[in-house]
Amino acid sequence: MKKAGILNRHLSGALAELGHGDGVLVCDAGMPIPDGPRVVDLAFRAGVPSFAEVVEGLLAELVVEGATAAAEVRSANTEASALLDGHFPSLELVSHEKLKELSAGARLVVRTGEARPYANVLLRCGVFF
Repeated sequence: MKKAGILNRHLSGALAELGHGDGVLVCDAGMPIPDGPRVVDLAFRAGVPSFAEVVEGLLAELVVEGATAAAEVRSANTEASALLDGHFPSLELVSHEKLKELSAGARLVVRTGEARPYANVLLRCGVFF
């Protein structure tokens, strides 16, 4: 049994299968999930787990070379915007509609219980060397 890091067996296993360039969509409870990507649904109750908790946990285990979010996050969810800016100085912003289109190409979708708007980010995996 793991004693640290991500303990959810489905999420931990899905992360181990990712490679360079793979996309991981971390999304709020309301984001439409496209057909295709593997989905790990962590949502338990509204707000649990939060977008911030899941993003922080994933970043502790993944190498991320880039991130894309909806431009609408800037005005509609300043807390999520600040979190993303703090982790991704070169955050790419696109329309929410474009983010939904891009999410169809993700390899993994991690759904949180976040109940605030536009708490979504598409991470691009990097390599550790």
